[in-house]
Order: sequence, then C-alpha cells, then structure tokens
Amino acid sequence: MNQVTLLVNGMSCMHCVNSIEGAMKALGANAKVNLADGTVTVAYDSGKLSLQSIKEAIEDQGYEVA
Repeated sequence: MNQVTLLVNGMSCMHCVNSIEGAMKALGANAKVNLADGTVTVAYDSGKLSLQSIKEAIEDQGYEVA
C-alpha cells in the first residue's frame, strides 16, 4: 500500500471533503482531506492505481492538484 500527500487548491468546506473522499473511494483508494492545510492524503495500491489517475480524479471533481 502506497501513500501520497497532495496539495489541492480550491477546497473550502465539507462538500469538498465529501467530493474528494468519495471520488477516491470509487477508485478503490482511501483519502483523508485536511482543509486547514489544503492537502489530501491518499492510501492506494500502486498495482491497481497510478498517481496520475488519482490526480485526474481529484481534478474531475473541480479542484486543482498543485
């Protein structure tokens, strides 16, 4: 299991948290959003998911991965 912390711009509320965490769950990854730091920590199986697919899923929710 790999873990990465990404800086994500545009998050400000619980809707943002639910949107990103839900998108990660749909991919088969676990995410923890920290609104105060503007980060998303994602635990994922690198044999099943790429870092690029995680970034794209976050961006598809309307946020910018820095």
